[in-house]
Amino acid sequence: MLKLLKIMLGLSLGLTLQWASTVPVAPIAPVIGTVIRPVIVLPLEGAIGPATATFISRNIVRAQQKGAQLIVLRMDTPGGLDISMRQIIQTILASPIPVATFVAPGGARAASAGTFILYASHIAAMAPGTNLGAASPVQIGMPGQREPPQNPNKDTKADANKADKNASAPELPADNESTLSRKRMHDAAAYIRGLAQMRGRNAPWAERAVREAVSLSSEEALHQKVIDLTALDVPELLRKLDGRSISTSDGTHVLHTAGAPVTTLELDNRTRFLAIITDPSTALILLMIGVYGLIFEFSNPGFVLPGVAGAICLLIGLFALQMLPVNYAGLGLILLGIGFLAAEIYLPTFGVIGIGGIIAFSIGAMMLIDTDLPGYGIPLSLIVALAVVTALFIFFVSGAVLKSRRRPVVSGAEELLGSAGLMLSDTIINRQADGISNEGWARVHSEQWRVQSPVSLQQGQQVRVTARTGLILKVMPVGPKNAAQTGE
Repeated sequence: MLKLLKIMLGLSLGLTLQWASTVPVAPIAPVIGTVIRPVIVLPLEGAIGPATATFISRNIVRAQQKGAQLIVLRMDTPGGLDISMRQIIQTILASPIPVATFVAPGGARAASAGTFILYASHIAAMAPGTNLGAASPVQIGMPGQREPPQNPNKDTKADANKADKNASAPELPADNESTLSRKRMHDAAAYIRGLAQMRGRNAPWAERAVREAVSLSSEEALHQKVIDLTALDVPELLRKLDGRSISTSDGTHVLHTAGAPVTTLELDNRTRFLAIITDPSTALILLMIGVYGLIFEFSNPGFVLPGVAGAICLLIGLFALQMLPVNYAGLGLILLGIGFLAAEIYLPTFGVIGIGGIIAFSIGAMMLIDTDLPGYGIPLSLIVALAVVTALFIFFVSGAVLKSRRRPVVSGAEELLGSAGLMLSDTIINRQADGISNEGWARVHSEQWRVQSPVSLQQGQQVRVTARTGLILKVMPVGPKNAAQTGE
């Protein structure tokens, strides 16, 4: 009986194992596959600056925490600051989640810094009607000189052969090109070439985009292998990316983006505020408000509000300037100009210091932002308007101060001189080492004063103040007065 039970148990176990080995595992896959990780879309629009870099970098980290399978940068930018561009690129290169840069919608562009970010992304895509390129580093300070014209009699065929032979070698700079411009050009070319080699994209064209500022349309970029694909919108992009294998910093990822939930993260209030104050025009206005608020508070202690508002605006303006490419010579000229304009209020220079302050302020404002990037210059109209308004304000205040100085004194010790008074008692003779004087008490400006006079005075007699020594007034008689008169 025991043997029979063992045989039956063995047969049952064998049949169970055989059945389990023949059951396919496919039915389990849909259960796992029902949880499709989301796709995060981040808008990258307008000039790339500190606010944009902070927003993109912070939300790439947030996308990792949310378990996203793909991050899409929807780009439309004319370029931006080099330091902000490099911050975004470093975040993309370190991201364990694939990042796709999508130049969209139609009519958008990825110029200058946008081209670098496109090359650094794991996936590069464009919508029809978009373009990229013009990635030459913008000249800092005064524009560089043009290259000398070529000799028309030169053997162009030989030059072409030489160019083909040395296609990979960097072109020699013109003699009149500044060393700083050459360094920036070579640095940018090497940077984008390294990004192109990392992503397997067209490196020669990338160097041309930097050195020659060339551009491409979406179809041309796809044909020349600058981008990976084109799509009309984000849903079509996700359908085309479905099933692709992407290598990131932590390994290879297979995308399952068809039908994946899409979450678009818009700019938050912090980023909007940072974008507003890092606008060079706003930073300059905040700086001026701060300085003038402090000047007004120091000139009129006790108002409190101008000092508090001025200190806040000054700190916010300085915070914004430290995030921008500031020319400190320009900042110094602005502060010098404001100092001259403030000194015009107190110094009788007949406008000389004030005019010098306006000139210094205007030149400093034009030099303040050390770049010609679109979206980061201070408009000349704003500089002129601020200079005119500041000049009118300063000359108005200085005129009011000068007018007040010409008014007669109405308070203080000086105002007592020449004032009329009324004797409250007869004077008595007081013999002193320096002579004999007559002393008594008088009412002057409704106050009782001890008075001295070289002549004898009677109660009720009217007197006039001629001098003051401490708490004693020197007086002279005006005319006889009755004791019943009350006077002043």
